[in-house]
Amino acid sequence: MGSVDPIALTQQLVRCPSVTPAEAGALDRLQSVLEPLGFDCQRLVFSQKGTEPVDNLYARWGKGGPAIGFAGHTDVVPVGDPAAWTVDPFGAEIKDGILYGRGSADMKSGIAAFVAAAARLIERAPPDGSISLLITGDEEAAAINGTVKLVAWMKDRGERIDACIVGEPSSIDRLGDGIKIGRRGSMNVKLSVEGTQGHSAYPHLADNAATRMVRLLAAVIDTPLDDGSAHFEPSNLAVTSIDIGNTATNIIPGRAQAAINIRFNDHHTGESVRTWLKQKFDAIDPDYRMDVKISGEAFLTQTGAFTEIVGSAVADIAGTPPDMTTGGGTSDGRFIKDLCPVVELGVINKTIHKVDEHVSLADITGLTDMYERVLLRFFEAGGLTS
Repeated sequence: MGSVDPIALTQQLVRCPSVTPAEAGALDRLQSVLEPLGFDCQRLVFSQKGTEPVDNLYARWGKGGPAIGFAGHTDVVPVGDPAAWTVDPFGAEIKDGILYGRGSADMKSGIAAFVAAAARLIERAPPDGSISLLITGDEEAAAINGTVKLVAWMKDRGERIDACIVGEPSSIDRLGDGIKIGRRGSMNVKLSVEGTQGHSAYPHLADNAATRMVRLLAAVIDTPLDDGSAHFEPSNLAVTSIDIGNTATNIIPGRAQAAINIRFNDHHTGESVRTWLKQKFDAIDPDYRMDVKISGEAFLTQTGAFTEIVGSAVADIAGTPPDMTTGGGTSDGRFIKDLCPVVELGVINKTIHKVDEHVSLADITGLTDMYERVLLRFFEAGGLTS
């Protein structure tokens, strides 16, 4: 079985209340498990003005190539109302073969499974090459002081990885039914219109910011960005907030603000979407303000040696090959793709971020087997050279 029990390690990690950006002992626990296995562990605290500092872990076993990496995050989203849970959100209770707790599925079980799989390989047949873990503490929040800075640190130091697995929960109905080979890009837009407040009975003396905002939004809602691509579903634009700040029925508002979230596929870049928005808005009403934050570009790992290694390893354990998808939100894969090919493989995602989040014990052990098989196939093939 190996020296690391993935179920016990999952419990230990869940019992660390590591709500972003708190480390809460999760990285300490991982370091205490990895160092006896021969991993060189480095704790990296990154910070930036106006943000909370974040503790991250980079651990590497071996020095040469081929080199494979695993990326994950120990931070979790808040539990919400603890009274809504039927268990202690950080108790890691096991009932009827199910382990409950915040972060159990997203994604502490994935981290524990990979550590256990790496331990098996190192203890039974140490490979020629290296294994790295990139563990961040802010994936669930701003994603400013975690993986993006860790990747930059690795580039500066010449730290090599040839391929990387991200342990995000990628399965839908059963373990291994899907792996992710890409993600859509994400953009947040704040749109503002300044008009002139006035009495609703005298509209000619006012400039209605609400009416102008509605026209601007209609211009981008009515026109789809695209119909999808070979590997991606259609891009989508969602108006997530409209704020007029008007509590009276007889006042024409002088200010209107709206928030827009856009998930775009590989037909676009963040900059091309920004240009599209500007063209649409300018044609309706050029007197507006648009603030754009691009949180990630669309990316795709082309099918090839690495996707074949991961797909065949999953099929060995699950019995059927996985679907290769690009759905869902963003992940830290959007940063790691600048280093190497990235594939996401993890447990079932049905309960992530929900009350009574959970993962089955069978899926933890099954995922450990899948990760071990990926490692074996990767090193047997000499990396991605075959």
